[in-house]
Amino acid sequence: MSKIFCIANQKGGVGKTTTAISLSAGIARSGMKTLLVDLDPQCNATSGVGFAPMARHPLVTGEPIREFIQQTEIENLEILTGCRSFYDVEVMSKADAKRMDRMTVQLSQELKGYDYVLIDCPPSMGQLTRTALLWSTDVLIPIQCEYFAMEGLVQMLEVIRDVIFQRQGRLQFAGIVLTMYDPYLELTLEVDKEVRDFFGDDYVYRTVIPRDVALSEAPSYGKSIFEYAPRSRGARAYTELCMEVLERV
Repeated sequence: MSKIFCIANQKGGVGKTTTAISLSAGIARSGMKTLLVDLDPQCNATSGVGFAPMARHPLVTGEPIREFIQQTEIENLEILTGCRSFYDVEVMSKADAKRMDRMTVQLSQELKGYDYVLIDCPPSMGQLTRTALLWSTDVLIPIQCEYFAMEGLVQMLEVIRDVIFQRQGRLQFAGIVLTMYDPYLELTLEVDKEVRDFFGDDYVYRTVIPRDVALSEAPSYGKSIFEYAPRSRGARAYTELCMEVLERV
């Protein structure tokens, strides 16, 4: 059975898409057959690995998903690109129970064969993110080391708890990863301590993702950090995070 990771945070600019791209690329490089799913209407994960958004989404049109999956330049990594069609986004975000069940069945049947599926969600706790949580086996939350890191997190955890209850334990809380980490800033250390004290080390990854300009530059070249700057601090950190994620499975 595939491990399906939902990468989610209702705040934008926390490194969510960077984490989705880097984790999927790193896991694929370890030899695992991996699929990156871009569910964010901004389609940053799509452009971040060098692709253009699709015109219509197969989850809306009912066409076979496999026909829309594309092979990236990274061995073992494929992508289901995002869609900017306002109509399709509206349909998916306001799906009723019947359509939700149909989309879930379509995904579960057509995405067999992958070791890992990583879903990049919109920066919100709206219906698209809730839908992704319903599809997923694990949810991972990137948190930026800033003053408002904990803001809105309680609401997000309530949504996750509801989905866990709704799916009778299918969804697991994979944990939190601290991003944009600067050990020379007192605020960073305060946020680190606050998050670890609140959640415990079992739910906060040991690996932290540093501030690194290479992580910001890589998407503009349509490359993951491993292809763009393999010796950078960001590449080393995401390599360590991938190893930790695989160890926890």
